[in-house]
Amino acid sequence: MDFKIVTLHKPFLFFYFLIIISITVEAQFAVKKYPQGYFIYPVGATIALAANFGELRPNHYHMGLDCRTEQRVNLPVYAAADGYVAKVRIEPEGFGRAIYINHPNGLTTLYGHLNDFYPELEKYVKQQQYKLESWQVFLDIPPNLFPVKQHQFIANSGNAGASQGPHMHFEIRDTRTDKVLNPLLFGFPIKDDVPPTIVRLAVYDRSISTYSQSPRLLSLKKINGVYIPVTPIINVSSSKVSFAISAFDKISGSANPNGIYQAVLYDNDEAQVGFQLDSITYDETRYLNAHIDYKLRAGGGPFVEHLSRLPGYPQGIYKDFKNDGVIDLSDEALHNIKIEVKDTYGNTSILKFQVKGNSDKKSSGANQQTEFQPGFLNIFDKDDIQVIVGENDLYDSITFLYSKTASATANAISYVHHIHTGLVPVHGFYTIKIKPSVLAANLNSDKIIMERTWGDKTDVVKAKREVDWLTGTFRNFGNVQLLIDNVPPVIAPVGISDGANLSHAAQVIFVVTDNNKAIKNFRAELDGRWLRFTNDKGRSFIYKFDEMCPAGAHELKVSVEDEAGNTVVKQYHFSR
Repeated sequence: MDFKIVTLHKPFLFFYFLIIISITVEAQFAVKKYPQGYFIYPVGATIALAANFGELRPNHYHMGLDCRTEQRVNLPVYAAADGYVAKVRIEPEGFGRAIYINHPNGLTTLYGHLNDFYPELEKYVKQQQYKLESWQVFLDIPPNLFPVKQHQFIANSGNAGASQGPHMHFEIRDTRTDKVLNPLLFGFPIKDDVPPTIVRLAVYDRSISTYSQSPRLLSLKKINGVYIPVTPIINVSSSKVSFAISAFDKISGSANPNGIYQAVLYDNDEAQVGFQLDSITYDETRYLNAHIDYKLRAGGGPFVEHLSRLPGYPQGIYKDFKNDGVIDLSDEALHNIKIEVKDTYGNTSILKFQVKGNSDKKSSGANQQTEFQPGFLNIFDKDDIQVIVGENDLYDSITFLYSKTASATANAISYVHHIHTGLVPVHGFYTIKIKPSVLAANLNSDKIIMERTWGDKTDVVKAKREVDWLTGTFRNFGNVQLLIDNVPPVIAPVGISDGANLSHAAQVIFVVTDNNKAIKNFRAELDGRWLRFTNDKGRSFIYKFDEMCPAGAHELKVSVEDEAGNTVVKQYHFSR
């Protein structure tokens, strides 16, 4: 089709063009055949969303719907359809307290950030926690124990786990594969006639790595319903280019900016590549760091979503219609580019512009000795440092950066090794081997930790000895050093002291801190038997008095271990 025919001053032809292209794109993505109306909205509250499926989050996609609970806790949560409780998860972060229900249609629903489960299930879970001597559990439950009917009360809503405010996290999964599906494709009564908003365009020179540049960011304006850059003709000094966008979506009646569902890139009316946030597993969710410009975001910039698939990213949410989204501009002609953005309801926004390249640009000639490439095992080896990055752990090439400085930390036993930059993502765990800067024979190997810092973030792992080297793994680049940690954790009791009468107390709290902020184990025993303390959000450890602590005299022993293996034990005698 001739680009000049479809112009803004010919509305009939323009909208006819959009209809034809829309049909073509839908045919290029697999048609969804999810059951409509099978599931009810699972919260006893006004239907409203705080987040949708695929919304961009640090290191992961948001994997479900965040259902608002009117800024309150303890609203009723209902089974979305008939089935049985298949799993229960309790953890300090993540979902906090969650129920999984399997349904006869081969799907599973998940309900997260809950308070108490319904009484029979709550009693069973507590019994299992005492049997396993662990508050944190992930229980597989036999199918015949807890059948549920649609609309049956299963729990109270809450704010547990990695939740920043009261709400209920809801997911729909394929039971067999555990792929998480987009709930908005299942016909919930959520009105949406608002098309996505496209905020900005990012332009990349793809003759070099995306991590070796800062993109050219262009603001947009909307004319006659179509977004265009403030510079509608973009000249680039490269023969290869790719694009990314900042965009968000809203549902009707809500000001909350949610994630977009789908985007497709066209070059001269031909679809090149697109992405669709339809189904993702938790094993795949970290690939968000390849979908966005991680370096831009980590450096304080906005989220932008690539309309190209980086070399180290398998197809995932992308579909290559013609190529991976890198546009060949070696013909030095004007290319008519269109980006089509949709939500799950089909509401559509269009961005159009033209781009022209320059095939005379010379390669920057990166130092091949320090070039790390996706798809290869990459090793950096120096006198007292070795860095090993796996073949599946980089999304694009990097010119590896390294330096070291003397540590200013009193208990350090190595230099501070500056491992590339925390602005570049790593997909898996890479290995660091460090040779101490003091004699290994003088070291207590049981108390050596490896510390990684970047900005205000600190990670600590127990170092493993390999002859004269000490080894650790991290999931982010940054500044790494070896430390000797002989300092045990500190236990601060709240509401209990030795010899106290706690007849009228409702609970006991222990606030546990460590010099390296790395608590590995917490254990409490009442009269020699394990006692269940909760640990929501990884903060205080709390025991609420129940039938496990009857009237009489008692001894409570609390022990805490940090990552280095330092242990502290406290004992308290009290009466009830």
